[in-house]
Amino acid sequence: MSEELGVRYVLEGSVQKSGDRVRITAQLVDAINGRHLWAERYDRDLRDIFALQDDITKKILLALQVKLTRGESARVYARNTDNLDAYMKFLRALHHSMRTNQEGTILARKLCEEAIVLDPNYADAYRLLAQTHLMDIWFGWSKSTRESFKKAEELAQKSLTLDNTNALTFGLLGHIYLLKRQHDKAIAEGERAIALNPNSAYGYLLLAATYRFSGRAEEGIPLLEKAIRLQPYTPSSYYYQLGMAYNFTGQYDEAIAVLKKSLERTPDHQLSLIGLTVAYSLADRMEEARATAAELLRVNPKFSVAYLEKKHRINTNLTWNSRWAPCARRG
Repeated sequence: MSEELGVRYVLEGSVQKSGDRVRITAQLVDAINGRHLWAERYDRDLRDIFALQDDITKKILLALQVKLTRGESARVYARNTDNLDAYMKFLRALHHSMRTNQEGTILARKLCEEAIVLDPNYADAYRLLAQTHLMDIWFGWSKSTRESFKKAEELAQKSLTLDNTNALTFGLLGHIYLLKRQHDKAIAEGERAIALNPNSAYGYLLLAATYRFSGRAEEGIPLLEKAIRLQPYTPSSYYYQLGMAYNFTGQYDEAIAVLKKSLERTPDHQLSLIGLTVAYSLADRMEEARATAAELLRVNPKFSVAYLEKKHRINTNLTWNSRWAPCARRG
């Protein structure tokens, strides 16, 4: 069956009815080796068959997310809503946001807004919606940086009013303060996120990025290494951040190895291509730097060092000093 469908994982199950009760069993099978990855049984009342269907569908989706994609973070995403359609839209939005391109960000924003219409109290949908506005700033897609900051902060605060125990939201707020160059507030929010959830990979990621842009890149390296250990399916952004921390601390060979890992996961990851170009340049491996820069221009023909210099000054209050600019230009 798996060969006919072209899939590796198969979800199978059965339904038994007795009077006003129903028993549903479901199991997830790795069709390649026949190994059972997950199984569950549900015994429920049939008084509301549609609510039962939604409840079981959500539980199966959550179990699949936990097992196959984003680990325990999936439990956080699901706990804020009982609306299956809103949850489904959020999961799709999360997928598109991880593409880190403008098209994916626009789709993620639209899906988050639709999820909020379905459930106006869905805290995580507000948080992810805030993140899309932050991405507009970070990647230079925003028509008004001031307006994007305003929307991102308002939506993050709205998420916190609905759920003030979510470490991810405090981490996001720290990222907002980072880009506003309010480094002390950014670090405080990042540390708060870690205190709330010491197993939050995303929290360690954001705190490490804050350290780097606050001139404390070396302190962020062990945090990023821990974030990667905590995240079973590590996104490109984690390796990118670690690679840049190595760049900032002069560990160029380590930076090159890690940034290559990022690009193995997402070949068109623009930030990783920038970081790898810089790493090769600083390591005096100019032929490889030029090849990576050419790949960057293929991904984004409008990219320029002048834009990157401007973005770093606006977003991080760092000086694009003589150590960085010639390397990027040579690449």
